[in-house]
Amino acid sequence: MTTYKRVLLKLSGESLKGDREFGLDPDAVDYVAGQVAEAADTGLQIGIVVGGGNIWRGADYEAAGMDRSTADSAGMLATIINSLALQDALERTGHEVRTQTAISMSAVAEPYIRRRAIRHFEKGRLVIFAGGTGSPYMSTDTAAALRALEVNADALWMAKNNIDAIYTSDPNVDNSASKLGHITHLDALQRRVGALDATALSMCMDNGLPIVVFDMFKPGNLLRILRGEEIGTLISDKATASVKKTRTVTR
Repeated sequence: MTTYKRVLLKLSGESLKGDREFGLDPDAVDYVAGQVAEAADTGLQIGIVVGGGNIWRGADYEAAGMDRSTADSAGMLATIINSLALQDALERTGHEVRTQTAISMSAVAEPYIRRRAIRHFEKGRLVIFAGGTGSPYMSTDTAAALRALEVNADALWMAKNNIDAIYTSDPNVDNSASKLGHITHLDALQRRVGALDATALSMCMDNGLPIVVFDMFKPGNLLRILRGEEIGTLISDKATASVKKTRTVTR
């Protein structure tokens, strides 16, 4: 078994749309909630950041002429919609959930307060971090890295849509592409891995936070990672696969 105590799970918004072109698919949301609940039942403390690409993609609207800050703000609101849907699905599995937003929205969620989030973890609750970082020009990958570091997570788990690992090249166009089981943060940056935001990678590298890139839609993968199985790609600053030592939380 690994020494994971607390992790930050990053979900793409597209993972919640199922086979639909956009929006939320209730079956996909319930599936994701079930996988998270299964891992939480082991005692793992889980924080979640979910993207908003199934509802709104700011880059597309910026390309159409919209102001970047405005487009990104709309994207933050999309992540809150997804977070509330996921909160409801997780609560139906019998787990206590708290959603915290980087944008003030007290009628539907708590404001993001680091120490309160940590206390929720200590009480066995799942915590969803919505609204990105609260600032434009920052991706939800960056928000996930930031929250992971702030709440002293042991790792950042990246469940990317239609991506099960990092490869030497794009496997969709290169049949000779091979899967990379483990690379360093610097390797990932130098390879310009398109599946990961460079700012998020740099933050994790600077603070020694491991990242696991894996496929959420293979049932049981969360539990396999917990058992120490080599699932997807591990990005860490060690020459061999390892898990960051659990840190002590100062109250």
